[in-house]
Amino acid sequence: MSLNRRSLILTSVSAGALLASPMLAAQSKPRKLVLGQSVPLTGAADLIGLAYLNGAKMYFDAVNEKNGIGGVTVEVKALDDGYNATKAAANAKQLIDTGVDALFGFAGTASTEAAFAVAKASGTLFFAPFAASDTLHDPALTNVFHVRPALADEAYKVARHCATLNQERIAVFAEDDAMGRAGLQAVNQALVDLKRPPLVASAVSPVNSDKVDAAVATLLKAQPQAIIQVSLFNSSAAFIRKARTAGFGGQFLNFSVVGIDPLFSALGKEIGGIVISQVVPSPRSTGTPIIKEYLDVLNKTDQAPSYESVEGYIAARAFGEGIRRSLSGGGKPDRAGLQKAFESMTDADIAGFRINLRPKKYESVRAVDLVSITPEGKVVR
Repeated sequence: MSLNRRSLILTSVSAGALLASPMLAAQSKPRKLVLGQSVPLTGAADLIGLAYLNGAKMYFDAVNEKNGIGGVTVEVKALDDGYNATKAAANAKQLIDTGVDALFGFAGTASTEAAFAVAKASGTLFFAPFAASDTLHDPALTNVFHVRPALADEAYKVARHCATLNQERIAVFAEDDAMGRAGLQAVNQALVDLKRPPLVASAVSPVNSDKVDAAVATLLKAQPQAIIQVSLFNSSAAFIRKARTAGFGGQFLNFSVVGIDPLFSALGKEIGGIVISQVVPSPRSTGTPIIKEYLDVLNKTDQAPSYESVEGYIAARAFGEGIRRSLSGGGKPDRAGLQKAFESMTDADIAGFRINLRPKKYESVRAVDLVSITPEGKVVR
């Protein structure tokens, strides 16, 4: 991404924040919902955060141009947290204090946990977190609604893939943060549930860093057949390169949080053969109705397609469906109306892509797809 383009995006986000206002109460006037979002627009996961935010804004901007959803327009008030949990929590409080109607699309496991602790106290709706820990999938948390499957679902799908290939010597490389620890725990539990042998080894490294030598040495000493990575793209790329240089010839498998497009940018042709779990359709799947719709909107912008952008678009589309349902029968898209609408979306069809906002453990495994990448960057199922 060029500096000029990044500046343009950040400037537009800031300008949008200045225009944000609470939903107008008078039913005879146009109504506006204000969503508060905190994502990494700078720092370790900025490419993921920017794409996710822009995908969501694409949908909302498109429907706003057509008088919204049943006359309800949506404003996204976005703040940068730099992939820092403390900042994300502070942003959540700031957004709630300014009267947003819901928190939407917070990104990062630690960040979503910290932000939800703020949202829980006020009962604020917490919609479509990106890469939340499995603790936020607890059915007792009635104001949290997930579009993406849980880490547990991804871990189960990846572990089952290894079982299909009769790979019994599995290791995990994770970043030393909330996401890495949650992913490691999810893999361990998936192996238990699948009645597979336990991990032969696990190792951690600093977040999104190339300081992975110790982790490489630890895992290769255990002679694994496959290494599951719970890490962002820079750490993943550094580990893959150094492990291969050290003689590892087994398989690498990554959680979707790695960011498939950033990983390709980091690895180039070295990405060949790596397996990555995905929780949304490929932006190149033009035969899928939601992707056709997404690309029709995307082509009116200067943005590039990506998995993270698709996920942001689908999350926004799902929120839009909640607004539509809340208006049914003369209802209102207030907190109670949206809560009821989201609770009804247990098998919602979003332009051919089915979502369940309140799934139980492993119910969303079917929504996880495993793909491999060719040296040229082509996605192969």
